[in-house]
Formats: sequence, structure tokens, C-alpha cells
Amino acid sequence: MDAMTPKSRAADVAYERIRKDLVAGRWPSGTHLREAEVAAELGMSRTPVREAIRRLSAEAVLHFEPHLGAKVPGWTPRDLEEIFSLRLNLEGLAAELAAQNATIAQIAKLDRLAHDMAEIATQGEAQLGKLAEFNAAFHRAIIESSGNSRLERLVELVTELPLVVRTFAHYDARAMRRSVSHHFELVDAIRAKDGDWARAVMEAHLRAGREVMLKGLMQD
Repeated sequence: MDAMTPKSRAADVAYERIRKDLVAGRWPSGTHLREAEVAAELGMSRTPVREAIRRLSAEAVLHFEPHLGAKVPGWTPRDLEEIFSLRLNLEGLAAELAAQNATIAQIAKLDRLAHDMAEIATQGEAQLGKLAEFNAAFHRAIIESSGNSRLERLVELVTELPLVVRTFAHYDARAMRRSVSHHFELVDAIRAKDGDWARAVMEAHLRAGREVMLKGLMQD
């Protein structure tokens, strides 16, 4: 195996630090990330920062605009309606198929993730990034359990991690309890092999998230 070069290590460090700050909501929506400014904040040269920003743009964590560079994504009400409408259809189907096809091991993984999220949800805003990561893993595990590889690729195109984090940031205690409850109910429905139940819970889960985000957008 080839040894990692100092240049690639620096790019990885820059990538992890910038991504962590993005997930934590350090920069407001619409902010353009300037290589020189970010490099100065991180105390490193522009080259690894440029590579990190390129990778984050390729992953759609940042939006790249020609002649302007990378920008922290933001969403209009119409954007949210489009994103959640697609997710309702795609992830609702994924949940239904998971109820039909999930293995014992896959159900056990979903159960562990649901419990992990329930624990993290009690730890406050400092853990929102971590909660979003676990939430993404939970939804990804449902899609993997569906047995439909094309669904996974389609959902990746419409699911944006910064949006998930921003949604959690607007959750009050009641909304967070509801979200945690939905995760456990999804596991129950998939374990029961009840596709209609699983789809209904997933759709309710996503509709609730959409409403929280739309209200938060009006308040921002």
C-alpha cells in the first residue's frame, strides 16, 4: 500500500475540519468560502484547502458556482418542497421494500442506530452534526435493506447533509421526541414485515421534517 504523502494528509485534515464546520452550521447559507480566508483560519496553505473544497463540492456539501467558487448551500421554500417531495416517494418505497427484504442483521443494525440517535438527541445542539450523521446512516441502511441499488443512487442525489443538519437545528424538544419515535416505529414495521406500515411511518417522518424546516426558513 502506498504511503500517504504530507500533501494528501493535509488535504484530508482540511477536508475533515471544513466539513465539520459546515455540518455544525458555522457559515450561514449563501456564504462564499474563499480559499485564502479559510486557509488562514485553519493555519495551512491554500493547496490542501483548495483540494478539500473541491471534494466537498463534488459531494454536494458545497455548491460550486463558475467564477464565484464554492458557496454554502441555502434553500428556498420551493427547493424544500421539491427535495422532500422526491424523498417522500423514494424513501417511502425504500421503507416498504425494506419491510419485505431486510435481513435479521440489517434489522439489528437499524435498531442499534435508532438507539444511538435516541441517546445523542438528549445531548443538545453541540451534537447536531453527529446526530445528522447517524440519521443519514439510518436512512441509508433502510435503502440498503430495500434490495434496490438504484434507489440508493437516486436518494443520494436529493439528500443534502447540510439540509438535514439545518432541519435538526430547528427541532424543539417535542419535534425531536417525535423524530426519535419515528425511527423506532420504522424498525418495528420493518421487523414486522409490514410494508404499508413502514411506508406510512417514513412518509410521516419526512413530512414532519419538511414542516419544521419550512417554519424555520420563515424565522431565519
